[in-house]
Amino acid sequence: MLTTVFWIFAAIIVYTYFGYTSILFFISLFTRRKSTKYLYADQLPDVTLLVAAYNEREIINDKIANSFSLNYPKDKLKHLWITDGSDDDSEKILSKIEGVQVLHQSAREGKTAALNRAMKQVKTPVTIFSDANSMLSPDSVYQMVLSLNSKNVGCVAGEKRILSNKKDKAPGAGEGFYWNYESILKHLESQVGSTLGAAGELYAIRTRLYSPPLNNVILDDFVVTLSIAQKGYKLAYQPNAVATESSSLNIREELKRKIRIASGAFQVLFGIPSLLNIFKHFFLSFQYFSHKVLRWLFVPFSILGILLTNIAIVYKSMQFDVYFIFAILQAIFYLLVISGFLLKNRNIRFKFIFLPYYLILMNYSLVVGLARFIKGGQKAAWEKSKRS
Repeated sequence: MLTTVFWIFAAIIVYTYFGYTSILFFISLFTRRKSTKYLYADQLPDVTLLVAAYNEREIINDKIANSFSLNYPKDKLKHLWITDGSDDDSEKILSKIEGVQVLHQSAREGKTAALNRAMKQVKTPVTIFSDANSMLSPDSVYQMVLSLNSKNVGCVAGEKRILSNKKDKAPGAGEGFYWNYESILKHLESQVGSTLGAAGELYAIRTRLYSPPLNNVILDDFVVTLSIAQKGYKLAYQPNAVATESSSLNIREELKRKIRIASGAFQVLFGIPSLLNIFKHFFLSFQYFSHKVLRWLFVPFSILGILLTNIAIVYKSMQFDVYFIFAILQAIFYLLVISGFLLKNRNIRFKFIFLPYYLILMNYSLVVGLARFIKGGQKAAWEKSKRS
């Protein structure tokens, strides 16, 4: 019985992190990909670059400079900022900048509520969402419009990158590894069907497809983009549209961010069960279950389960066998976790040492996020994490 449970836990972990990726890669080998190579200036649609910002005074000038330098016809790119709830005079700074439309109200209702309010003002056929602390690559708008030129594409996810140094602390190294892995998954998902959601740092949609989420939704980017996929449109991934941002200042800030995201994930999981309707969204539901549901709900408990069952099996048998070897490998893994914890605030050249620690941190945040969701303790409006 113990051995059966052990292998179930092992299968869940291996499939989630490696098996699903392998299946996508195999399918992609037989998938033909078509894309528009070029659009002339008179073919380009008007685009609104929408930035929802809360107390981002320190980064506004950098973000504006970055936005105005994008390689897209100036008369076709509208700049819309919404600064609801900000009390650092962000709206006053922005209102002095020619070419920027600013929406502001003193009440703070959360990012989703702000986006819903802002979208009522958008008149362009394409809307691109970006965060204030994310800097976009010069051709990002053009590349996303290029992807949207396919009629069956309703949303385009950009690529998120974390600023990296030769030597990084745990947050930078861990988050960098995570987003590199996510980029591979998004690329493969886009090749065989739809990428599963987009990061709020950079994504584009056909404006008419925007369905306002409830104001209490935490993962606005995930809900907005998946609602488009549920309407039958493809969510494409565009690796040439890049949003770059700094990592969390420290592990405490990263954990705070991860727990909030985890709480929002369970809000989606239990709040939108239609995403698992295989009779209506067969392949999308398969992707959602494999990429998100298993990772959110099953892997954290499988990691603990495989450790406890492995210890119990070895203790019971007391012989050198495959389970003893697994126990040794797990011991090495957790030694690396402890090493990552002890070195988390140091700049290390060999960044891979932080990977086991960051993996456990991610899964711990999912457990805490689940508890917070059950208690209803995570609000839509929250204190943003500090960045390095």
